[in-house]
Amino acid sequence: MKSITILWVDDEIDMLTPHVLFLREKGYSVITATNGESAIEQVATHLPDIIFLDENMPGISGLETLSRIKNIRPEIPVVMITKSEEEDIMDEAIGSKIADYLIKPVNPKQILLSIKKNLDQERLVSEKTTSHYQSEFSHIGIQISESLSFNDWVTVYKKLVYWELELETSAGGEMEEIFHYQKAEANKEFAKYIKKNYLSWFDANNTNEKPLISPNLFRTKVFPLLDQGHKVFFILIDNLRLDQWRVLYSELKNYYAIENEDLYCSILPSTTQYARNALFSGLMPLEMSKMNPQLWINDDDEGSKNLNEEEFLSKQISRFGKTYKMYYEKILNRKTEKKVLKNINDLMHNQLIVLIYNFVDMLSHARTNLDMIKELADDESAYRTLTLSWFKHSHLREMLIKLAHEKVKVVITTDHGSIKVENPVKVIGDRETTTNLRFKSGKNLNYNPKEVFEIRDVRKAHLPERPISHTYIFAANNDYFVYPNNYNHFVNYYRSTFQHGGISLDEMMIPIVVLNPHS
Repeated sequence: MKSITILWVDDEIDMLTPHVLFLREKGYSVITATNGESAIEQVATHLPDIIFLDENMPGISGLETLSRIKNIRPEIPVVMITKSEEEDIMDEAIGSKIADYLIKPVNPKQILLSIKKNLDQERLVSEKTTSHYQSEFSHIGIQISESLSFNDWVTVYKKLVYWELELETSAGGEMEEIFHYQKAEANKEFAKYIKKNYLSWFDANNTNEKPLISPNLFRTKVFPLLDQGHKVFFILIDNLRLDQWRVLYSELKNYYAIENEDLYCSILPSTTQYARNALFSGLMPLEMSKMNPQLWINDDDEGSKNLNEEEFLSKQISRFGKTYKMYYEKILNRKTEKKVLKNINDLMHNQLIVLIYNFVDMLSHARTNLDMIKELADDESAYRTLTLSWFKHSHLREMLIKLAHEKVKVVITTDHGSIKVENPVKVIGDRETTTNLRFKSGKNLNYNPKEVFEIRDVRKAHLPERPISHTYIFAANNDYFVYPNNYNHFVNYYRSTFQHGGISLDEMMIPIVVLNPHS
């Protein structure tokens, strides 16, 4: 390991000889300077790894020295040492991007801690994170194999997302590979759980645990807040996964506290057409198509499948005897987003404000179709980073910061997530077969039943009835459906893209978060 070089700048450096000797005994290389001019020369010639800088010296001051050092080598961490505790000096030093601030007299252990915090933190955190995950690995494995209920899977998935984010920033390499293996095992077991239990959730005679699913979200999570007299901003970010939500919250934690972070289960197919319409209507697709045939649009019908969400929600509100004053807006571009931000005060006259943001879903589709986006979002980590970058520069973030000063409840959720697909599965169908890569619906499907979750009696899954019996099949794990025609081309085109519609933790385990403003 490269020896770390420390530059210590103090006009009374002789008085600090015991400190210098202590650091040298610890294996550090220490060079000294007694004034700012000498310090600047040392920076240029010795390229120190960290600088301890006295604030009060003859000649140029510590703050001016700091400024000139930052102009030469802005990446070097500088620790300011001073006798003064005056706030304006601290503010100026911190504003100049110092790495740490120590008050005289300092002791050797303070210096050592500052060195480790600024130069060795990444290694120490990585080692600690790796050690903690190694000790958790077996425990999580047992939980995966023993998960019998949806609440068990909530616990497992939250742990997996926690470790995915922790390992991303610290461990890397072999440990990340071990994690991806464990998450793949979790998805296999979760798929077994869904295949065994999904249809039973709709059996009125089944008294076993039934998770919160898409049609029950408003009735369970939103209407109670409104009935308590709260003004609610309901924000649906299409195709948002739990890991993506967690990184977005890093931009909001200074403005909001999480009152509740829960997971609900998307219905199958876990797509916008089915899951989001179910969410807004409060109905399963079969009931939607029967009760509101003029609003339900089948797979093979022309046009967008989500044109009637506002009307679906209005009907749900009326069906439960509610009379909330509501505003609804689907935001597909920056112009609409800016309009909503500009009219925020007018929106406050409503009890329920529903906003739909489609950026993450558009990013997912763009990554499939555009080589440039594929390069930018090459893996899960990069996909999260792009999502965070959008949010940082979005009008949505501005709006949420403004709302933090109002007495409102903010509910953030989504309709489904997505999974990065890797394994092609052959399916044969006719021209009327749906095109989605994670599920297929049609009357003449040919497939290996062992590779899919098949639903032949669509009524049991409360899916729309068709004149000619249709079968639904769903991909699990990281599979995706490909036709035999031009097989190799489509295998390569869609491999490593983010898709939705099937069975996986990332697609079906959906975040629903209630935020309270700090102010």
